Amino acid sequence: MDSVKKKRTVKPIAIIFLAVMAIFAVLQLFNKPLEGKPVAKKIEAPREVLAILENSCFNCHSNEQKLSWYDKIAPVSWAVNKDINRAKEVLNFSEWNYSAGEHQGKLYAILNMMQSGKMPLHEYTLLHPSAKITEKDIETIRKYTLSLSGLTSTKQEKDPHQSIGTHHNSTPAKFPVSPNGVQYTDAFKNWKVISMSTLFDHSIRVIYGNDIAVKAIETENFHPWPDGSIIVKSVWKQENFADGEVRAGEFVNAQFMVKDAHKYTDTEGWGFAKFSGTDLHPTGKTASFAKESCIACHRQLAEKTGYLFDVPMKVNTERLIKNLEK
Repeated sequence: MDSVKKKRTVKPIAIIFLAVMAIFAVLQLFNKPLEGKPVAKKIEAPREVLAILENSCFNCHSNEQKLSWYDKIAPVSWAVNKDINRAKEVLNFSEWNYSAGEHQGKLYAILNMMQSGKMPLHEYTLLHPSAKITEKDIETIRKYTLSLSGLTSTKQEKDPHQSIGTHHNSTPAKFPVSPNGVQYTDAFKNWKVISMSTLFDHSIRVIYGNDIAVKAIETENFHPWPDGSIIVKSVWKQENFADGEVRAGEFVNAQFMVKDAHKYTDTEGWGFAKFSGTDLHPTGKTASFAKESCIACHRQLAEKTGYLFDVPMKVNTERLIKNLEK
């Protein structure tokens, strides 16, 4: 009697097992391998820096994937392929066609992501623990990144009575225009400051908003941000003095975000632009630069805050918290 019951119990389990295996086998028929691309131009950096990037970044951010066997099996492979394609849109170490200035900017962004713990992704390191970034790794990347601009960890000691302007004065007579149509304007100097930030590169960053953006903040109506909103992040180098005072020094760049849902459909309705140096030269050679270099990061890291990294402190309310939890 017991043996009969046991056979009846085993049979349904066997059927379920076979059904699962059959479904698993069918899924493999729809398992498209990751599209392979040649290495066009690999990033050049010191050997110890490359070793870190190859170990922790290349599997997603390059054309040189060394995937584990379980990364290649559906349905896991679907998510892996999607993440890799999205990662390469943001940054591809195998297509490193950047100028010296752009190379430096990319390394600053990489270091910032590592220091903030956002890269490599936590869910990736759970399955690939060897890719975890250590404090020693971060220090290696930091030293190399700072060496690109000649920055050191020592404080600059200057006369605290020296006159240092907080705005660049030698602006061109005719304001420049970014390749995607965003025009520089110095009107932002009279706009309301909505936030401030700083980075490891010893910069001072002040974020301004025009009237439309400020009203959206005050009424907590920025999901989405209304058309006509303009956000400007103006960046200066820090000047450190012997008495501990810190002031804004040399102007670095002004970063614009202009909201126009109809004009900038490829970049989530935002027109991105960056104007650097005393001549305010715009970033990018074609209108597609923002799609390739800007929105990918903003989409990945700030989608829930309207694609804006620096959310004003005033808006830290229950409504915003609920939106971030979605």
